[in-house]
Amino acid sequence: MFLNRNLIKCRSIFTSVKHLRPIGNVHQSSDVNIFDVFNAKRLQKERAAKRDDVETYDYIKEEVGFRLSDRLFDIKKELKNAVDFGGGRGYLSKNILAETAQNLKIYDISETMLEQATGTPGVEIEKHLLTNEYLDLPENSQDVVISNLALHWFNDLPGVFRSINRCLKPDGVFLASLFGGETLYELRSTLHLAEAERFGGLSPHISPFTQIRDIGGLLNSSGFTMLTIDTDEMVIGYPSIFELLQDLKGMAENNAAFNRPLTLSRDVLLSAVAIYKEMYKKSHPETKEEGIHATFQVIYLVGWKPHESQQKPAERGSANVSFKDLGKIMTEKKDKKVE
Repeated sequence: MFLNRNLIKCRSIFTSVKHLRPIGNVHQSSDVNIFDVFNAKRLQKERAAKRDDVETYDYIKEEVGFRLSDRLFDIKKELKNAVDFGGGRGYLSKNILAETAQNLKIYDISETMLEQATGTPGVEIEKHLLTNEYLDLPENSQDVVISNLALHWFNDLPGVFRSINRCLKPDGVFLASLFGGETLYELRSTLHLAEAERFGGLSPHISPFTQIRDIGGLLNSSGFTMLTIDTDEMVIGYPSIFELLQDLKGMAENNAAFNRPLTLSRDVLLSAVAIYKEMYKKSHPETKEEGIHATFQVIYLVGWKPHESQQKPAERGSANVSFKDLGKIMTEKKDKKVE
């Protein structure tokens, strides 16, 4: 089988952000709900969790969960109380060791997935079923909140970020991963072309994703500081579009938008098969078998709740050297070294 569920390429782009101007009106929660989180998405996750071969479809979430937990290990401070927000089947909790956190609360909208989630020895686990999008915990009670590939299904990201900031202790940290706007762009464009060819119009078969340019503004407006945002692109090969669609369903990452079409016509699907193979075909590097590839853009973010001990930027006007003099100063230092 052609590279099914195997990583072909991973490209990382790193950006460190200290302050970003909020983009748009992100200070208020939106009244528009795009996703049917607690009906369609919950049902999709329940069905996926009850499959006999559920482990087959965990490859992306387990890989990203491992990478996210690795970032947590880099934080050199005591993190006694931790929250796994949208923990699913424990893609993240199985990588959190007792040396990192002593108490771990796992939240998810799927009861079956929560039952399947496991931890590591020495970590006290609490499981909670989410009934709304917000983290309802006492103020200043948690050392770290982590979320692995769950936030892209929430309607009110500003409100979610504010609820997380509220429950964090001062100098607490928030780490998360979520799918970005370039995710499944091949499938999106293929279905658009196929539907335009057959019916002369478009339907939203792929759910919208958050753009990386918006994340910094959302976090800043929610009270986080010392932000770090970066992305990975995971390009995965499949034999055909049918295996891709099957895996998305097995991951519970199928469309959950309110305005989603409930069916995909046979004509559009057959047209999409041909278009996808023509535009995005990929050959196995060893067997030379032909297949297709799909891109999953993963956005990683880190934000801290403000505390007086954190580093702060210098006050405006405190510099004693002008930028226009930097070239002259560097030249003088170079001349002194030569002497």
